[in-house]
Amino acid sequence: MKDYLVKALAYDGNIRAYAVRTTETVSEAQRRHQTWRTASAALGRSLTAGVMMGAMLKGEDKLTIKINGGGPIGQIVVDSNAKGEVRGYVSNPEVDFESTEHGKLDVRRAVGTDGMLAVVKDVGLRDFFSGQVPLVSGELGEDFTYYFATSEQVPTSVGVGVLVNPDDSILAAGGFIFQLMPGTKESVISKMEERLKTIAPISKLIEQGLTPEEILAELFGKDQVKVLETMPVRFQCTCSKERFANAIAGLGSAEINAMIEEDGQAEAHCHFCNEKYLFSKEELEELKRDAK
Repeated sequence: MKDYLVKALAYDGNIRAYAVRTTETVSEAQRRHQTWRTASAALGRSLTAGVMMGAMLKGEDKLTIKINGGGPIGQIVVDSNAKGEVRGYVSNPEVDFESTEHGKLDVRRAVGTDGMLAVVKDVGLRDFFSGQVPLVSGELGEDFTYYFATSEQVPTSVGVGVLVNPDDSILAAGGFIFQLMPGTKESVISKMEERLKTIAPISKLIEQGLTPEEILAELFGKDQVKVLETMPVRFQCTCSKERFANAIAGLGSAEINAMIEEDGQAEAHCHFCNEKYLFSKEELEELKRDAK
C-alpha cells in the first residue's frame, strides 16, 4: 500500500479530519538518516504531523516545524507543503533507549520536555505566520494538540504513531488530526470525548493495518465520515546540485578561491535528506568566474 492522506468531514460538517499512512515516507527518512529506533519514532511522528499540517495549506504554501525539548535527540526539523511532500531530520539520529514499562519506545526521554515546539508558515505574504508553545509531554501527539489549541485557537486532537522493527527499519507509521469547527454542537463534543477514551491507541490501529479511511471510521463511525479528497504523500527534498552551486557562487570569488587552494574541491551536504554534492576544482573555477 502506498502512502496517502485523506481529508474528510464528520458529523455533518461539525468536524474537519485528516488521516494518513506514512510508512514509506518515514522509512525513506530512516534510510537516509540511519536513525536508531527511538530517534526514528520521534522523527516519524513529527513527519506524520507535519504532512497533515501541510495538507491544511493551499497552493504553494509551506511550513516549517522545529522542536527542541532539550533531550539527547537535539532539534527536530520538518518542512512540508500543500502537495503532500515532507522532509525532515534530527540533530542526533543515533538515539535509542529501552522501551517503557508499557512496551513503547521512550520518545519523551529522547525529545525532552524542557523546550518549545515552533511552527512557521509561509503563505506567500510578506510576513510569515509563526507560533510556538512549550512542550507539554515530549510524546509529540499531545504537544501538537496543545499547539493547535493554544497558538491557533482551534480545539484539536492529534494522534501520531510509528512502529519500528528490531533492525531499525520501519514497520508502520501514520496518524490523524481532527478539529472542531466553530459552532460544533455540545452533543458532538461529548460524543468525541467519550470516543477518545475508548478508541485504541493510534499505534495499535496502525499495527492492525488500518487504512486512513478505516482510521477515520474507527474515530467517528463509518456512517459519520464524508471523504473530501485523497492525496499521495512522500518524503521529498528540494535540494539540488544547482541550488548549492548558486549558494557557493554567492560566497564570492575570494571565498571560492580559498576552497580551490585549500582542498581543490568542495562538498555540500543537505541536512534534510543527507544527500552530498561534490564540486570538482574545474566546477569551482567556473563558479568563481560566475561570481565575478
